[in-house]
Amino acid sequence: MFSHFRKTPIAIALSTLILVGCGESTDATFGPDYDTGNQVDTEFNEQALVNNIATNIITPLFATFKNVVDVQYAQVGAYCSAVKAGSVGSSLDDAKASWRDTMLVWQQAEMMQVEPLIENDGKLRNDIYSWPDVFTCGVDQDTLYFMDGEFNGQPYDIESRRANRKGLYALEYLLFNESTGHSCQVVEPYGWSDLTPERVVEARCEYATEVARALTDNAQQLEDGWATFSSELMAAGQEGSQFASIHDAVNHLSDTMFYLDSISKDAKLATPLGLVANTCGSQACPEDVESRFANHSVENLIQNLQGFNQLFTGGDEEQSVGFVDYLNFVGDTETAETMSAAISTAITQLQAYQSTLADTLANNEADVEQTHANVKAVTDKLKTDFIQSLALELPQTSAGDND
Repeated sequence: MFSHFRKTPIAIALSTLILVGCGESTDATFGPDYDTGNQVDTEFNEQALVNNIATNIITPLFATFKNVVDVQYAQVGAYCSAVKAGSVGSSLDDAKASWRDTMLVWQQAEMMQVEPLIENDGKLRNDIYSWPDVFTCGVDQDTLYFMDGEFNGQPYDIESRRANRKGLYALEYLLFNESTGHSCQVVEPYGWSDLTPERVVEARCEYATEVARALTDNAQQLEDGWATFSSELMAAGQEGSQFASIHDAVNHLSDTMFYLDSISKDAKLATPLGLVANTCGSQACPEDVESRFANHSVENLIQNLQGFNQLFTGGDEEQSVGFVDYLNFVGDTETAETMSAAISTAITQLQAYQSTLADTLANNEADVEQTHANVKAVTDKLKTDFIQSLALELPQTSAGDND
């Protein structure tokens, strides 16, 4: 694995937790060499791969996410208490730092597109982080609804609100947006003009605290839901499991890796580059980058690649089993080596950024184009040789996608 975490205490803790095993042997059973008929040798220990990724990568990652979300809630609450006391001090910086720490973990966790994140059209995922579905005007509106304690004559309930009015993106806007004006383009949120700038700051911190509280519930749902689903995943092929074979479970885990293609490559890079239609038409558009208030886009992309690499390698432990081991087992060392090198290249280039993604796009578009090409080098192999060599199926979202 390539160790490219940002060197903060929470990043170090995350790196440690991801690599903690549970005492279970994950040795692969290596059989004969890859045969000339390009068929997957069934002697590869697919159970070991599934168990390792589920137990030693995803489980501790989701647990870490719950921990940082709890810290975030406490820090945001402390900030709001300081606002009301008239002595903010370092509390806002602390709240912002807790959001960044949470985002570092989330950007890896989101790579793991498994239940319960994908249930109900991704409701839980969107409640946690709705991007690219964002609506800052809605956040401003809900700030006032929460302040009033009701919506349409009913007690305000954040659980019933649309995903793009809450979650980590809304919290970013509430903490990092320095303007006390609203962002609505057509109709001003009712009552906004009656608020002083000081009251706007207070109302936003109150709503931020509620958003942070709701995220602790979401993180618990994720951890609990995964605990149930992971048992079924590891029991693939047994009676009662939704997975008819262990190979189906492997295929399910490989599907999660295509987040790097559809979101990291396409939404986070191709869209702001103007390679597909965007807010600015079909040209470079800094307004469309992810995390434009906290300027956390580059860090997010690095963590996406780190999460991908965790799945690909299976972790750093000597006996851990990942997809790279499967590729080597079936004899496709070329794909294993090419993808490993491409992941490293993409991470290294992102780490060399001297400015935000938006500023780089505006002032040195070629660097962002190179980032897109680097990530595409990984996903091109993922969609072709990787899938073919391991006899896996493309997820429906990537079927027919030749990009």
